[in-house]
Amino acid sequence: MRKARMYPFERNRYFYGKLLTVRDFESEQKYLNDKRRLLNRLLFGSGVVAGMQVVAVDDKTVTVEMGLAIDYSGREVVIPSPVTLKLSMIEGFTNNEYKKNVYLYVAYDEKGREPVHSVGNSSIRGEEVSEYNRVLESYRLFVKEEAPAPTSFEQVRLLEDVAVLYQDAHVRISQRMPKYVNPGDVVDVTLVVEKTLQTARVAVGFDYESDGFDPVGGNGAHVEFIEPGDGQDTEYRLTYSVKAKDRPDTVARLALPPQSVTLTIGDQRVPIDHAAVHRVDIISQPVMERILKTWYERSLDQAAEGSADQDLCLAKIGLLQLGSTYMIEQVERVPFGEYVPNASLLQRLSHKDRAGSLHRFFAESEAYDLEYDARPKLDVHYHPERNMFDFKLGVPRPQAIQDEISTGTIEVPLELNAKTGLKFFSRGRRNYVTDEIKHGLGTGQVTVLVGLAPQESLKASIYYGVQDVFKGTEYESDVPNVDFGTIVYPEHGSFRIGMRLNGSAEADKLNVRWWAFKKLQEGADANGGGEAAAERAALREAAPGRE
Repeated sequence: MRKARMYPFERNRYFYGKLLTVRDFESEQKYLNDKRRLLNRLLFGSGVVAGMQVVAVDDKTVTVEMGLAIDYSGREVVIPSPVTLKLSMIEGFTNNEYKKNVYLYVAYDEKGREPVHSVGNSSIRGEEVSEYNRVLESYRLFVKEEAPAPTSFEQVRLLEDVAVLYQDAHVRISQRMPKYVNPGDVVDVTLVVEKTLQTARVAVGFDYESDGFDPVGGNGAHVEFIEPGDGQDTEYRLTYSVKAKDRPDTVARLALPPQSVTLTIGDQRVPIDHAAVHRVDIISQPVMERILKTWYERSLDQAAEGSADQDLCLAKIGLLQLGSTYMIEQVERVPFGEYVPNASLLQRLSHKDRAGSLHRFFAESEAYDLEYDARPKLDVHYHPERNMFDFKLGVPRPQAIQDEISTGTIEVPLELNAKTGLKFFSRGRRNYVTDEIKHGLGTGQVTVLVGLAPQESLKASIYYGVQDVFKGTEYESDVPNVDFGTIVYPEHGSFRIGMRLNGSAEADKLNVRWWAFKKLQEGADANGGGEAAAERAALREAAPGRE
């Protein structure tokens, strides 16, 4: 069937006395083989059915396990036992450069077996002639050093629109998206970066232009990919989403203008000289129906022989160059997904994951601060054009508290008519009371301690309590003998200091130092206890920022 035009099947007709020749037996085999292979090709497809795993045995050797595959002409390819080969000894491998990826393929092959003496030919030719008595349906392993084009696969051409952004000997950057979409569908666009292991770090960013699609998510029309610093892969995929507009029976367009693309390989900026453009049909009918319609409308030649020259790729092998030789670093099995799944398995999988694209939603969240005594606030906005919810959560901030302790100083004039903002309790008595003093520890109970400093400086020693106890000692000071009292206002976060001067004083003012103490309960803050703190922490954790 390879490169052969399809003819109507023709089989032998047997009758009594028929003279059978080589042609009759060959046509018998051809009839059975061609019919079976055509059904294989059209009903089951092409790919690995079972086995054929490729494993690196050492730095230069691979083993291909036994297995079964169907090639693109419908022929069965069987590897009956494991085969181990040095990579450099496989057909197609070249020694020109080792910093590369190579692709291991398998193909159908036939070999003659059991040579025997041909009696008929020897009677004609006069010399001894041998012919093979059997034909072994075998296989051939070989290497290609260039990746196949994504559109060389029939299923890709049927389901996806592929645009190549950049390609050289070591890097290929392409983008894929569905070929058909329905109005309002949220569809994934996949950026694929393929590279060799020893190629420098790849980074690409761009702003795409679209006609018929709206961006989905918080980044708008900007896409950014940066290869991880420890990247040891030969392929990376980045997916972003767009939403099809309500324009049935039109062709949508998504393009990557070259002037908007920034591509760097290592430290080198690589110019882009062409635009990658997707053209996608926005259709009214279900996408699956449209795909099946295209599939069924293929001609027989397209179905049976359209990919007949293609071979099955069993592995992508990443090589590292070590001086004048190479080392196998990694093996990726069946890199292009060429499998033939079991029909029973497909039937069971068809009942899984039935969620449609219209049920996919995106969300952004943002938290902001409210006054400490405000109630939490939640605002939700839905953007139907992008299938996105926007959550904004207002969380009361904790009451501003510097510490559990605060301190301050005041000067109290002893003149009866002083106008310093301090009010005298009584002109006739030696008692003084200050205005309300904000201690800065928030509302609630505090303990206030008051002391008196000498006249020279508030940085000198502070005397607390009754100063007479130091009289007659080396610690005696010239500070006046003063009694202190305090009034605390828990709801205001403030207090007053009352002073009574005992006896005469040569000083014209009092230097007063105060300390306010507030004991916070474990796990609590000034807004009221551990439960409130835990509640606010949970609210903030629920909306940590943008997603």
